[in-house]
Amino acid sequence: MNLNLRKLVADNKTFLLFVAGMILMRSALADWYVVPSSSMYPHLLEGDRVIANRIAYDIKLPFTDVILKHVGEPQRGDIVTFSSPADGVRLIKRVVGLPGDVVEMRDQKLIINGQVADYAQIDQPDPQFLTPAREYPNQQLMYTESLGSLHHNIIVMPERPALRSFDAVTVPAGHYMMLGDNRDNSNDSRFYGFVKRELITGRVKRLMFSLDYDNYYLPRIERIGAKLDQ
Repeated sequence: MNLNLRKLVADNKTFLLFVAGMILMRSALADWYVVPSSSMYPHLLEGDRVIANRIAYDIKLPFTDVILKHVGEPQRGDIVTFSSPADGVRLIKRVVGLPGDVVEMRDQKLIINGQVADYAQIDQPDPQFLTPAREYPNQQLMYTESLGSLHHNIIVMPERPALRSFDAVTVPAGHYMMLGDNRDNSNDSRFYGFVKRELITGRVKRLMFSLDYDNYYLPRIERIGAKLDQ
């Protein structure tokens, strides 16, 4: 049996080295992630496949959260993947609070270091970027949230019970606050707290492709290779 195993390895050495290289690359350099929920609508849709740059911020020991070297700093507004502090499940959200920031929310409005974000409602938003009706059939509103030079769209659900306010909190050193863009339909730092830097697994700036689960899993052609609005 050992002889057969050695022969099998010898006969497929090139292929096995390729597979090992792909696994190592995915662990150390880049990763892909399937968006499983609507928590990041209107920017990320269910069925999106995204590319996460694993060395955007840190070089880590492969297959671990051990940081070998810092190469960049997460910025407010970045879309990142990370391991949930609650259960280790891989998530994707937007960085809202940086270490040392004082963050609060009042009636859905973010206040960071005393600066209140501006909100401009978007009339007649494209339905494909709203939470699917099978999941939430009631009213949804889309706004452009602006804070300094950052601008991105969010969704709110006025009729749904949600955590829309919290008192001012200071983000600890080495931690970050994450929120979903679909504010009333996101399990984020409002529930599981701040995220340690070493739990961040990559920055997402671009899609690979997207499959429309409500349309026979057909590809969304316009989202192939699309750059994300940060």
